[in-house]
Amino acid sequence: MVATPIGNLGDLSPRARSILEAADWIAAEDTRVTRKLFSAGAAAPRGRMLPLHAHNERAQAERIVELLRGGATIALVSDAGTPAISDPGAGVVRAARLAGQPVFAVPGPNAAIAALSVSGLEPSAFLFCGFLPATGERRRSAIEAVRHVPAALVFYESPHRVVESLGDLCALLGGSRIVVVARELTKLFESVHVCPLSDAVDWIEADADRRRGEFVLVVDQPGEAPAAGDVETERVLAELLAELPASRAAHVASRLCGVPRDHAYKLALALKSR
Repeated sequence: MVATPIGNLGDLSPRARSILEAADWIAAEDTRVTRKLFSAGAAAPRGRMLPLHAHNERAQAERIVELLRGGATIALVSDAGTPAISDPGAGVVRAARLAGQPVFAVPGPNAAIAALSVSGLEPSAFLFCGFLPATGERRRSAIEAVRHVPAALVFYESPHRVVESLGDLCALLGGSRIVVVARELTKLFESVHVCPLSDAVDWIEADADRRRGEFVLVVDQPGEAPAAGDVETERVLAELLAELPASRAAHVASRLCGVPRDHAYKLALALKSR
């Protein structure tokens, strides 16, 4: 499993280069993309290439196992980065292991780890979420499912959906959570922007160039979970704020829920900011 550059060809490791040049076969997500990598001088492989993508992985896994049983060495690559991380490859690994064939990692570039390393965040943990679903309802359900996970959330996103995804992240996770928008990592126009989720859509829409390229979005981990009493108070406030200004809603909620009025007012302001 050979990691290949996500942009800068200099990131291909000497070990990865030697593996690619010595392998009998190279299984590539898109053979055209991999040939461009080779034609740019990153490596000079001698092995034959076979396509391995989401639509043929099961069939190709069987073929690869047969090749391995015949003594062949196969290097598996994706279009960019580490194979089987939001890219094809995991099915081949399972099939090879079930057949008793050894599988080795040749580590290297990975967009999620690269984004975390330049984020400046210090989460106690992170959750790699991959690509969000393309449709609005499914995307929002996926975000809701990880809303309270006590970890930084790492998403991949395309330029065509990044605005919609940032909008949904803000609406469901809260505008105060910090997001790192990492674009075109290791490439010529690499940029990393850090801001609250509430500002992210405006920032990215302010310049058409900011919507180009491939994105990694890192959302900082949530703050401390609200106390049990706050959960009920927030539920009541959410209903009251639909009809009343924050100060009046806080006054009513403090009487209904038995919490100090100033505390209810702070919760009301936080809810409004979301």
